[in-house]
Amino acid sequence: MLPLRRAGAGEVPACLVVLQGQRLGQRIDLGESALVIGRAPEADFQIVERSISRAHCRITREPAGYRIKDLDSTNKTFLNDQPIIEAELKDGDHIAVGSCVLKFMERSSVEARYHEELYQLATADSLTDLYNRRQFLELIDREIARASNYKRPLSLLIIDLDHFKAINDRYGHPSGDLVLKKVALALRGHSREEFIVARIGGEEFAIVLPENDLEQAVAFADELRVALSDLEFSLNGEPKRITVSIGAADWLNGMTATGDLMRAADEQLYRAKQGGRDRVCSKLTRNHQSAD
Repeated sequence: MLPLRRAGAGEVPACLVVLQGQRLGQRIDLGESALVIGRAPEADFQIVERSISRAHCRITREPAGYRIKDLDSTNKTFLNDQPIIEAELKDGDHIAVGSCVLKFMERSSVEARYHEELYQLATADSLTDLYNRRQFLELIDREIARASNYKRPLSLLIIDLDHFKAINDRYGHPSGDLVLKKVALALRGHSREEFIVARIGGEEFAIVLPENDLEQAVAFADELRVALSDLEFSLNGEPKRITVSIGAADWLNGMTATGDLMRAADEQLYRAKQGGRDRVCSKLTRNHQSAD
């Protein structure tokens, strides 16, 4: 999609990039004129969504920089996940209007940063900043080729949050998103640098473990399961903990494609779910129980 240009020719002082929602990846250059975001056709940046007011918010340029003001919208304007009436915009801020999320960028190298942002959109999950499914599949293909060519071990974990739908139903999707973000941070924090950590579905994550056989992968998975069960959440003021089920598999002779490895891990994940959740399953044992 071509970027929406508002400033004149030459270097622009700032821009917005759509990170989530309609017109994903679009760039809106900010100049001297105010920019109104809303549902009305006359809005400078129109988002056709019922939750968005006709004139939802306005961004203006002032001597000290850019400011954003909510225009008495029905469902509020959010800046970095906080509702605002009016605020100064800083480089890297995230603006949420309905389901649309825009990133504010203010630097001299707007053009280069815009293309960097497009790369991030293509490879990263917008909610968790982990690799997205498409990039995960590309990276695991490379690791499988390397493991096959050099006869090196390679393992895969597929991780699913237990009873996650109940969290969304009881506390709402924003609370569910907070859980996913915190889990993603924990997954990345406990993983080694060479591991590939991705969000591959709604509440489903995957970790590729190069140079790790199945026994090593299962040991790491169980440490991870315990660490995630220790996380504490406050959802609408209520304390909450979660558990996860994990399926582990390794690349074996006879496997010919990425799908073979993913199916093997999925089968073990299914066993973990059927076996009572909060556990790691693999072909190493008939029933690898959770063991706190």
